[in-house]
Amino acid sequence: MKRHRFGIALPLILAGILVLATLAMSTGNARSARSTIGEGSRSDGSGSDISQEKAEPAAGAGRQHYERRKHPAGTDRTRFVTTRQSSVSLPLPEDEDAFSFIVFGDRTGGPPEGIAVLEQAVHDTNLIEPDLVMTVGDLVQGYNRTGEWLVQMREYKGVMSNLLCPWFPVPGNHDVYWRGAGRPEGEHDSNYEKHFGPLWYGFEHKGCWFIALYSDEGNPETGEKNFGKPECQRMSPEQYEWLKETLMKARDARHIFLFLHHPRWLGGRYGKDWERVHWLLSRAGNVSIVFAGHIHRMRYDGPRDGIEYVTLATVGGAQSSSVPRAGYLHQYHIVTVRDEQIAIASIPVGEAMDVRAITGDVSVEAGALSGVSPRFDTRPRIDEGGRASESLLVTVENPVQRAVSVTASVESGDARWLPAPGTITGAVQPGEARTFRFDLSRAGKAFDIDEGFRLPEMVLRMEYQGENLSVPIPESRTEIPLRLDLPAPARPAVETALHCDGDDCLAVPDSLLDLPDGPLTLECWFNAESYGDRTGLLCKTESSEYGLFVNKAQAEFHLFLDESYVTLTSGGPVLETGVWHHIAAVYDGEKIRLYIDGRLISDVKAKGKRRSNGFPLLVGADVSNRGAATSHFTGRIDEVRLSAEACYEGRSFKPSRRLEAGPKTMLMLHMDGMAGPWHHDASPFSAHARLRGDPEIVEVKD
Repeated sequence: MKRHRFGIALPLILAGILVLATLAMSTGNARSARSTIGEGSRSDGSGSDISQEKAEPAAGAGRQHYERRKHPAGTDRTRFVTTRQSSVSLPLPEDEDAFSFIVFGDRTGGPPEGIAVLEQAVHDTNLIEPDLVMTVGDLVQGYNRTGEWLVQMREYKGVMSNLLCPWFPVPGNHDVYWRGAGRPEGEHDSNYEKHFGPLWYGFEHKGCWFIALYSDEGNPETGEKNFGKPECQRMSPEQYEWLKETLMKARDARHIFLFLHHPRWLGGRYGKDWERVHWLLSRAGNVSIVFAGHIHRMRYDGPRDGIEYVTLATVGGAQSSSVPRAGYLHQYHIVTVRDEQIAIASIPVGEAMDVRAITGDVSVEAGALSGVSPRFDTRPRIDEGGRASESLLVTVENPVQRAVSVTASVESGDARWLPAPGTITGAVQPGEARTFRFDLSRAGKAFDIDEGFRLPEMVLRMEYQGENLSVPIPESRTEIPLRLDLPAPARPAVETALHCDGDDCLAVPDSLLDLPDGPLTLECWFNAESYGDRTGLLCKTESSEYGLFVNKAQAEFHLFLDESYVTLTSGGPVLETGVWHHIAAVYDGEKIRLYIDGRLISDVKAKGKRRSNGFPLLVGADVSNRGAATSHFTGRIDEVRLSAEACYEGRSFKPSRRLEAGPKTMLMLHMDGMAGPWHHDASPFSAHARLRGDPEIVEVKD
């Protein structure tokens, strides 16, 4: 590799010469070691401790193929063409013979359905199209006799035959251990070699060598195969001598990769036999990575003397999935090989996506399905005894041009909810809707909302069926709107209010606010501790609906009519901290008015259709485009009322400190007390507000 740089200071040139000289010496040492691999190594393949033979540094110790470096740029500018003028010289990749291969972990040792994981891994691999696939053993369940073994062998090979590239087996304990009567010598060794291939072998590809080893030869004296006994985990003289000879054949290879089932370098029950094998590999000077499996989790142990030791998890084997991001998952490794470095990445099975299958229709229609929410046609009632027994009707609409599979479930962390059935699955045809019916009941003795109380949720899981793929849509969870017969709290002797500390609020679900289009009044009392640059007070605004804000001590009201917001403001800061204010926004169908403490501060003519949304009305915050709370209020709020009429007119009125609910009152929160997670709504519609965070009820003494 040559790099040309002009105009470099002399010290940098000298430093470069020194680096090149060092590399040349390192290369010479490696070449020398490769040509004398047999010198000083044991030829009898014995298991004697060879640590004393490692006094001289291993030839591979200086190799740094595992370090991440910028790829060298190509110098042949004739490969680049353009008709444009630019002072920028875009670097080209070096014209070298890079390639990639994939390594599969254990298939077996798990449930039979693990074969579907292997099928998915094969599908993924065909999207990537590496040069080849290597395995690290445990291809079949095994631990049986020949008849069962042959069935499992055919199943595995049948799946792997779908690969577009060649694949290479490595024997594991599941592949060769026999259980049952008639155990032959070598157990399933002969079956393996007859149907999968040699127990150990090697081959060359693009200047690199791939070597498969056998790590279950067994006890040479008794023939016992047992990966838990060190005497059964020793490399035979025959295999050791073959490995030494193969390393000699591969002495001029760019890289050598080894594959075996058991990660013997971990020691413990494997014993210390790997030490002499490692010594042999390090003497070769060009062994880059050793891959293994068996432990069903990823693990990296390297580099050691320039050799990386890599253990894979599973492609269908027994998998706890306890910590996927720490290697407990179904995955495979993709390895990219260059002369000077090797990249390795783990890909979870099923994560590779077929670019050609994501057409414009798939992208648009799947995106549309992700925004589908259930429509609740009924609202089951909970009585004052905490009991419920009513039908729940839920409608799901399909807005796309293909049939969609829908699974609807009623779920709750409170086991006292008893839906029947718990889950319903069905197809919804293009452009149509389907209604799912559940009988929802809940056992209860008294309406004492205990620590175990949870609301039920409607869980939707949908799958879009494209022409060449299925796309699971992320599940959605929506609280089921209930009609709660909450007992009204007694009016306290001392007035109380809701205190918000800047990160909490109340939420009234949209499904409980059946506010008709037309006149409305939104009002409350509040006492702020501070005013932020953007502070939501009573808000349902998100390119639609209505909201009261108190930004920078300025009162604002926004109402979305037809295609845009109509906004009224106080024209500047008119609000104080530590003082109770009454605020009211009134729309009568012809004009919008904004009042502070009963005094008209702004009005404007306006009419049109109010645009609705599915977001909750938040008390003490603004609402985001995902229904979350933002721009919180800090202070106290009391007497929140929403009415489907214009409650005030003229230039002034005297606001009542305690408001009353009338026939057209849609929401009336007195803030007199809580019942579990709810604040009681005194309106005829029982639109009880839910806690978000931990706002408190406090006494009002000012």
